[in-house]
Formats: sequence, C-alpha cells, structure tokens
Amino acid sequence: MADEVIDGAFVLSLKRNNKQIKEDRAVAIAEVTQLGYRRKVEDLGIALKRMRRDQENALDLSPSNALSLMIADEFDDRKFIEKDHQMAIDIRNTEIAYDLARARYKYLFGEDL
Repeated sequence: MADEVIDGAFVLSLKRNNKQIKEDRAVAIAEVTQLGYRRKVEDLGIALKRMRRDQENALDLSPSNALSLMIADEFDDRKFIEKDHQMAIDIRNTEIAYDLARARYKYLFGEDL
C-alpha cells in the first residue's frame, strides 16, 4: 500500500504551496465581495427608482380614480409639504449613497456598473 500513488483532489490540495493557497483564498474573497458590492449598488438603484416614482405618484391628488378630484378643503397642505420635503431628502440621501457605492465599486473592482 505504501507504493500506491494517490492522485485525488484531496492529495493535490494538500500538496499546494502557500502561494497557490493564498491565491485561491484571494480569488474566493474577491468574488464573493464583488458580488455583494454589485448587489448593494443594484439595490440602491432600485430603491432610488421606487422613491422617485412614489414622489411623482404623490402628485396624483385624485382620491379614487383619474376622473375625480380632491375637494380643496380636504387637502392638508402642511402634511403634503412635509411628506414631499421628506421624500426629497430621502431621495437625495439615496442618490449620494448610490453614487458613492458606484464609485467605490469601480475603484475596488475596476469596472463600471
């Protein structure tokens, strides 16, 4: 049995040198990090689109359908202003986060998204 040569993946893995091991680990870490970062950028982009759409939809003041209109005394201007302003702040903050995430992704992984 001592004269038998074992050439399976397990033995080959044990025979790898430090350089090969470090390279394999680096590739594994880089791949999972790149995928996660890409997902982060994509999620921010989707959130931004939804927020912009929600802000535009808030301008539709028809209470039930496209043919009806809200009665003036039912409209709460303060509530509308506060909500619209907060939405604008949230959109701006998300735009900043999205732009920063895209720039960092390009810097870290050398490609644009």
